Amino acid sequence: MRGKTAILAVALMILCAVVIGGVTAQPPEESKDKVIHVSGTGKVTTTPDLAIIVLAVETENADAKVAQQQNAQKMDAVVSAIKGAGVPAKDIKTSGYSIIPVTEKNDKPLTITKTKYYRVVNTLEIRLSDIDRAGEIIDLAVVSGANRVDWLSLTLSDAKQQEFRSEALTAAVKQARGDADVVVAALGKAIIDVKEVNVGGSYAPMRYDSYNVAMEMAGGAPAPTPIEVGEIDVTASVSITYIIA
Repeated sequence: MRGKTAILAVALMILCAVVIGGVTAQPPEESKDKVIHVSGTGKVTTTPDLAIIVLAVETENADAKVAQQQNAQKMDAVVSAIKGAGVPAKDIKTSGYSIIPVTEKNDKPLTITKTKYYRVVNTLEIRLSDIDRAGEIIDLAVVSGANRVDWLSLTLSDAKQQEFRSEALTAAVKQARGDADVVVAALGKAIIDVKEVNVGGSYAPMRYDSYNVAMEMAGGAPAPTPIEVGEIDVTASVSITYIIA
């Protein structure tokens, strides 16, 4: 009796394995929908509403402490002048600080390299919602002690970027649907539903390269720094799969 029970148990296990194996081995059902894949791109052209200025005070001295103190005094004057011009403290922040020993060139092997002087660099980032004041603030910083302007970016605030991206996405969807309608009509078919949508996009702000402020000032009192705002494009793209019949 026990032998029959054991044989029955083994048979049931084999049967279960076959059933389970059959279930897991079944290929997924392929969609029978007839579809068309299209993509669209939308673009909105606007003017920047945010200026980001990155400038620095750079000092050098054979004594690291002296170079640091001189740098601190000049940067304090720069920050005070910018705040005095009405730029909120929340829109001014230190973005970098370094003390770098500059050594003498020495091509002889196994010799001690001597430090000629120390270079201290304190970098400041300023965000301006009134971009028309960008040139004014740069000039004020330079007069107050800044001797480097690393870069200037004219871009969009987060709120404006989202607003214009939404407009660009709407235009991208309209373009995709328009292309789909033309193709489907030419085939004698009709769009009955949307199967899948993928959203992409890109955004390229304007940016000005760095320039040497000290060189600009060498010839005497400089003219006010001109900043041309120009235009920027906010783009967005979509890829849509429509079901047709």
